Amino acid sequence: MRAVVIRAFGGTEVLEIADAAVPEVGPRQVLIRVAAATVNPVDLATRAGALTDAGLLPAREVIGIGWDAAGVVEATGDEVTGFRPGDRVIGMSDRLDVPLGTQADHVVLDADALAHVPPSIGLVEAAALPLSGLTAAQALDALALDPGRTLLVTGAAGAVGGFAVELAAARGLRVVATASAQDETLVRKLGAEVFVPRGARLGEAVRQLVPGGADAAIDAAALGAEALDAVCSGGAFAALVGGAEPRPLRGTRVFNHWIRADGKRLAELVALVESGTITLRVAEAMPLDRVAEAHERLARGGLRGRLVLVP
Repeated sequence: MRAVVIRAFGGTEVLEIADAAVPEVGPRQVLIRVAAATVNPVDLATRAGALTDAGLLPAREVIGIGWDAAGVVEATGDEVTGFRPGDRVIGMSDRLDVPLGTQADHVVLDADALAHVPPSIGLVEAAALPLSGLTAAQALDALALDPGRTLLVTGAAGAVGGFAVELAAARGLRVVATASAQDETLVRKLGAEVFVPRGARLGEAVRQLVPGGADAAIDAAALGAEALDAVCSGGAFAALVGGAEPRPLRGTRVFNHWIRADGKRLAELVALVESGTITLRVAEAMPLDRVAEAHERLARGGLRGRLVLVP
């Protein structure tokens, strides 16, 4: 089979589509024929060596690329009861130190990281859900805001930010969103009640609209201290990028949210997609051999939806 790997750190030139053996399925694991695999910022950081520099990923001879996958079950290991061959599924690998990632013809994932995909949802679209959707949902869970509270979401037009806006609005939160001015219509459609264009002095702009500041923030744009200034004293702040969390000034609770695979939570998100509560956004589906182009486009920014590789 084919798989995207790297053997050195650097630019897109280090991305390689290698021949590899189909991975063997173990106990409580599922072998998936991949129909779609999303390209995420963590893939760019892995390729560039940033995760290794941060002490999160040991340097290896071969490192697999890709976290998200959607596809069809081909085989199951011992003790797997919830899935069988032919099932349409999505899932996520939350491990960094792997020789094969999800950007491949086949991938083995833990059964408890998977959720079924109903026929009403396309597999290409579904592939955009696991990493981004779970990041937003788990960050919201950690903030534990009651309905009626105010949440600031930075990068609200992006993949994670968009899910955060929709999920927060569905929970009855008042959403304050910041993004490019041209994205105001989109972000309000996702559920934002208050919009602040990127480039404004965020703390001052938010406090003019929300006296005292927002109760909490999900910092999908990694603005750090600038976003924290828009949060009220004693509020909460979820940073989504390692090293981007600001100091907990004014008695705020600041934490870095680290994503984890969770098939049960993912199934809940699939149900929200079916109900129309959250929206799947794909910028483009591309063949696997265009992985370098996908990395370059993601690095340039400005995408409204994920790039998805189709093996």
